[in-house]
This record gives sequence, structure tokens and C-alpha cells, in this order.
Amino acid sequence: MLNKLAKMATRFGASRLIALAILGLFLALRVADPAVLQSFRLRVFDFYQAMKPRERTPQPVAIVDLDEASLDAIGQWPWPRTVVADLVSKIHRAGGLAVAFDVIFAEPDRMSPASIAASLKWLTPEARKELAALPSNDDVLSMVFQRNNVIVGEAGMPSETHQAAHDKPPKQAQIAMKGSNAASFLPQFGGILRNLPSLENSAKGEGVITILPERDAIIRRVPSVVIAGNVYRPSLGLEMLRIATGGQAMLIKADNAGVNSVVVGGVDIPTDGNGRIWVHFTKFNSRPDYIPAKVILDGTVDPKRLQNKLIFIGTSATGLLDIKTTPLDPAMPGVEVHAQLIETILSKSYLTRPNYALGAEVSLMAAMGLFLVLLLPYAGALGSLAVGGLLSVVAVGGSWYLYTQYGFLLDVIYPLGASMVMFVTLVFYNYYQEEKQRQRIRGAFQQYLSPDLVEQLAKNSESLVLGGESREMTIMFSDVRGFTTISESFKADPQGLTSLMNRFLTPLSNAIMEKKGTIDKYMGDAIMAFWNAPLDHPNHCRASCLAALDMLVRLEGVNAERKLEAEAQGIEFLPLNMGIGLNTGLCVVGNMGSDARFDYSVLGDSVNLASRLEGQSKNYGVRTILGETTAIAVRDEFAVIELDLIRVKGKLQPERIYALVGADAVTQQDTFKQLRSANDAMLAAYRAQDWNGARAAIETCLQHAGAYGVAEFYAIYGKRIDDLEANPPGPDWDGVFVATSK
Repeated sequence: MLNKLAKMATRFGASRLIALAILGLFLALRVADPAVLQSFRLRVFDFYQAMKPRERTPQPVAIVDLDEASLDAIGQWPWPRTVVADLVSKIHRAGGLAVAFDVIFAEPDRMSPASIAASLKWLTPEARKELAALPSNDDVLSMVFQRNNVIVGEAGMPSETHQAAHDKPPKQAQIAMKGSNAASFLPQFGGILRNLPSLENSAKGEGVITILPERDAIIRRVPSVVIAGNVYRPSLGLEMLRIATGGQAMLIKADNAGVNSVVVGGVDIPTDGNGRIWVHFTKFNSRPDYIPAKVILDGTVDPKRLQNKLIFIGTSATGLLDIKTTPLDPAMPGVEVHAQLIETILSKSYLTRPNYALGAEVSLMAAMGLFLVLLLPYAGALGSLAVGGLLSVVAVGGSWYLYTQYGFLLDVIYPLGASMVMFVTLVFYNYYQEEKQRQRIRGAFQQYLSPDLVEQLAKNSESLVLGGESREMTIMFSDVRGFTTISESFKADPQGLTSLMNRFLTPLSNAIMEKKGTIDKYMGDAIMAFWNAPLDHPNHCRASCLAALDMLVRLEGVNAERKLEAEAQGIEFLPLNMGIGLNTGLCVVGNMGSDARFDYSVLGDSVNLASRLEGQSKNYGVRTILGETTAIAVRDEFAVIELDLIRVKGKLQPERIYALVGADAVTQQDTFKQLRSANDAMLAAYRAQDWNGARAAIETCLQHAGAYGVAEFYAIYGKRIDDLEANPPGPDWDGVFVATSK
């Protein structure tokens, strides 16, 4: 199983599998819909309402406010029921269509005549009897209820209530069901706090005033219908709408996913799955029809403010503790919520979040996630971010359009958040993988390249083509001459020999790496290196020559230190001498070896020739030999002289070889110019079999050769000329020297 997963990860990409796993986690989380996610989503919808609240339009809704001023004028609440009766009567006479109470009259009025008579002990029996014979305040209010369209409020309670006076079931509107049974979806209460039976019987309807806040205590939705005491009960606002439209029944439409809508007075009102209606709020302090109760009671109100209006009676007084928090207002009177619910319905400015919204959001998230998974490996981080940003703008813009035009509440923030987490994870994983790749590159090349070159290669790993590529390169071979003799002196001290090797290989390696060279391998005291791989080096011929000259200078420094140490110890000093071969040509470079072990190395005929040139440096008495391609590339910048036309062992074609004797400053010296001119004359006479002319030119060369370390070269040529003169090569001789050793 693990092997299958590993193969799948290799084929599909581990980063994609991780992203898909994250997508699956977010999808599962969205379906589970924990409380924190619900709160976040609701906050998004709050932001929408805050940005564009419902526009207030003229609607037949007014609020009679039991405000602080009215309480100061009339007295503390509860007022005598006769005062409430007077308030309702005056509203009716002013032309009010219906009155709904956002208060409950659950107990008898203690200000009724009989109650007062019982409490005043000093009354005469006659006075007590007369008071007791008067109608109670509750009866007075009940009679007023009978003559008007009045809806009383009732409150849902967490447990069953025991109101002994209620021996009859409440008078309720008929509530029918269409589709699945809605009972399992509607809000339920254990009990209900009701009004006095006389008031209930006189009222035209009863509505639940309980508004259930969300988990964050913000009011966003109002139940259309609740179940309390095993009875379906409409909310106060919907009951008022039913009474005002003359309706006799309500219809709840539901399916297996939940409640879809409720029909009242022929109006199909959309709900959420639990039968709650989203209130499309507007700022409550913008309402022009908050009417203090006292101005109605004292007769100073303009009747037009009440005429043909649906009247809610409630309180904005802080002391009566009916203050709610909404998406637009941190403190709003509870009665305002009922009024704004009616206004939302009458203006048909519904906020809707149908049961299929979850499926739409999950589908959007899945589509965006899959698109990101497929896009990122090809478009890269910036491209994916640009496309993702465009999609985000489209998604947010589409959600905003649906809200402003249709009141549709679609949460795109969660899908966008999930996509962003996926994007960050993919980018981080790719960055992590890239960093691991860089570490592998650093580990593979830090022993062979300069630190800045390794860092450049790590940052631009695409420039490294693994498995072999053809390119022009300059190859170097260097070897310490006479190292066998030196190593014999350490026969009893092998650790000392190791220390000596490290002592001279370290500065020589540094010279190579500082000139952007790559060390291929160490072969005992020998070094193989190359330029122009793994990174391009446009001046690789020049860099290799600078490295060769620097290596010789550093070796002289090591010898100077060793000489002083030998003199101090009274032992023989054996200097280290070195030969270097440089050649430029087409090579194959890459990871060479087996599946189990491989090295970054270079192959090709040019490599073999470089090795042969290093071997010939001793035979020509010079320290550095250049192949023809290398010499031609640098002869205007470096002091080079031609050595010979040679056919090295193992090759059929001859190679013109040169000695590197100095850098640019040397080429400007008159003595070097004279040396090079005499050297060219010597070679011309030599190849023309003009032995005397060649000897004469050698004499001129020897006047300056010592300063450039090539005196031995001319001695070797002098002996060769003597041999050729004794054994003439014949008229067909091409001047090519055939090397018999490597």
C-alpha cells in the first residue's frame, strides 16, 4: 500500500497530493460546519449588510414607543391596563390597521379596582363593595381588544410553564405543511409564556416575540414558526401580516433538506432550512415613525402618523431590557426587529440563502482547489497568484452582485480562504523542495566549486542539466612532479604525508574555485578541473589560465614556508614542482556513473588531450602547456609561446601546443617580445630543417629564457636538433614530434 502511494506521489506530484488532501479537509470541514465556521460566515454576511443596507422605502409600519419620556409622563411600567386600553383605542380611532404587542400581559393588573380595594385596609365596607363591583382593568382592555385588530405577544420558554388559568388551548392560526414534515427543522421550545386568557380570547391573534440570537448574540434571523408546547406558533410579525391581510392559514413548504418558505396572506416568504427569515436591516435611527406613547395618550399626535399603519407597541427604554444587537446596530430596540421583518416582507427585499447554497459553495471550493492544483505546476507561483487573484475578484464580485441584485447570500470567503491556504501550502512545499534541491546541489558541488558559484548554481538550478550535455569547456590537469620521491621521505610518517597533501592541495583548489572552476576529482597529488560547467562561463579559457598562474604562485608560497621549516628542523628540503595542462574543446558533462554511485564529471577527446599535455610539461621543461584552441583564445591577453606540433600518444592528429609563461603584464615587456620573436624564428628554421639557423635562434632565446622559466625547453630542443641532424628525417618530414610517453 505504501509503495503504491509512493508511486502515485511520484507520478502525480507530492505537492498536488498534499494540496488535494488539504482540499478534502476543507470540504469535510465545510460540510461539518462547526460553530466557528458558521460565525465567520455570518460575519461575512454582516459585512455585506453594513456595506449596503436595505434602502428605507415608505411602508405602512409604525412603532409606538414606550420610551423614557413616556415612562416619565405616565409612570413606570407596567401601566394600568386602562391606560393601555386608552392607547389602543386612540390608535384605532386614528385609523391604525392592526396593533401588535411586543409585551406580554401574563398576570392580572394589580391596579384593578378590586385589587386596590383589597389592598386598602382603611376603606369603608361600602367603598370596598363599590370598588369590587367595578370592571377590572383587564376586562376593560379585553373589551378594547375585541373591537380592534390586536395581536398579543407570547414568549418561548426553555421548559414547560404552569399557568393554571389556561385551561384551554391557545387560539392559533391554522398552520399547514407542504412537502416533508417541518417539525424536525423548526425551532422548538419546551414551553410558552402566555397572556391572560381573557386577553387571548379577545385578541385576533397571538405571535411569538422571542427572537433567537446567533451564537455571537447578534440578531440576523427571526423564526417564522416555532414549536412550543407541541403547538405550531407563528412569530409576532407573521401573525400581524396574517391578520392584516385577512388570511386564515399559513403554509410551510419544506423538503428533505429543510424548510424552504412560508406562505402568509398569499405572500411566499423565503426562509432558511430552519424556517427562519433573514431580516434585511436598515439603520433603525433612520425610522421617521417612532411615535412616543405619551403623544398618543395626550392627543397631540398627528393622526396621519397612525392612519393605515401596522402598529407595533414596544419599548426603547434601556431599563426595560429589550435591546438587541444586529449587523448594523450594536443596540436596537427589540420591537424594531419585528418592524423591520415586516418591512423586509412588504418591500420584497428578501435576503435568501436556500438549502442548495451549501452545495454551491462546496462546488465552488472544489473547482477552485482543483484548478489551483492543476495550474500551479505549470503557471508557477506568480502566474497562479495572478490567475487566482482574478478568480477571487470574479468570485467576490459575483457574490456581491448576487447580494445587491437578488439578496442572495453566498459565502465565497471560505472557498477563497481554502484556496489561499492551498496556494500557500503549494508554494511553501515547492519552496521547501527547491530548498532541498539547493541543499543537494550545495552538497554535491561545494567540494568542487567556489562558494559563490555553488550559491549561484543553487539559485539557478535549471541551468544544471543532469545526465550529460555537450558544451565547449576548458579542462585542466595538474600534477606534482617527483612526488614519489617526496612521499618516500614520509614512509615512517604517513600522517605527515596526508598533512602535506592537504597543505598544497588546499591553496591549489582555492585558486581554481576562486576563478569559477569546477574540481572534478583528486587523483593522489593530481587535480582534474574544468570550466564552463555546470554554469556558463563566457571567458572560461581566460579563467583557466589565471587559475594556472595563481596555482604556481601559491605553490611557491607553500615551498617557501616548507623551506623555512626544513631549515629550522635541520632536514633536507625537497621542493614541490608542478606541471599543468590546459585544453579547450567540445566535451560531455553531467552525472556519470551507476544508479548506486555517480559523480558530476566530464568526458571527451579534449579531456584526454589535456591530460596528455600535462604529462608533456616535464618533457618540454615548462610548467604549463596550452592546447591550440586555448592558446588562440588567450594569446592577446597572456604571454604564450609556441612549443611544438606534437602527436601525443593515443591520437592520430597532431596538436600545436604552447607554453603559458605569464599574464597580460608580461606581454608588454620588451624582453618577452624579443623571446617570442626569436622563438618563432627558431621553430620556423627547425621545421625547414635549417639546423644552424635553429641553433642561432636558440642562442638568442636563451638570453631571455631564464626570466620566464623556459631555459630547459631550449636545451631540450638543442639536443633534439642534434639528433635530427645526425639522423635526417627526410624531405617529407612535416615537423610533427611523435610523443612516445604520456
